Amino acid sequence: QVQVAESGGGSVQAGGSLRLSCVVSGFIGSELYMGWFRQAPGKEREGVAAIGRFGFLHYADAVKGRFTIPQHSPKNTLTLEMSSLKPEDTAMYYCAAVGRDISFPLYRHEYDYWGQGTQVTVSS
Repeated sequence: QVQVAESGGGSVQAGGSLRLSCVVSGFIGSELYMGWFRQAPGKEREGVAAIGRFGFLHYADAVKGRFTIPQHSPKNTLTLEMSSLKPEDTAMYYCAAVGRDISFPLYRHEYDYWGQGTQVTVSS
């Protein structure tokens, strides 16, 4: 059974930084794609950052230049480094994974496995 577990959320002031981590366990296939999504109250879940084909990194426009997925993460893990956080970044952040090739890494319907989420709150 595939399990996805996030950690690292918390509360920070605007301009601060946080690091989110995700670990996928129980996956036995050879190809695993992972991404980060977020959902604020009353809004749809949106893609934040993900690793696509050939290791290409995808970022939502709202986080480009502020959020980073480090290169060379351990297998089946995904870290999100968040800096220059803004109040509008406040949301529940979810890690997602899928064991097949996907075309749109920031599209939530591409993913099969989801974590429970970790809350990020940014105060002004």
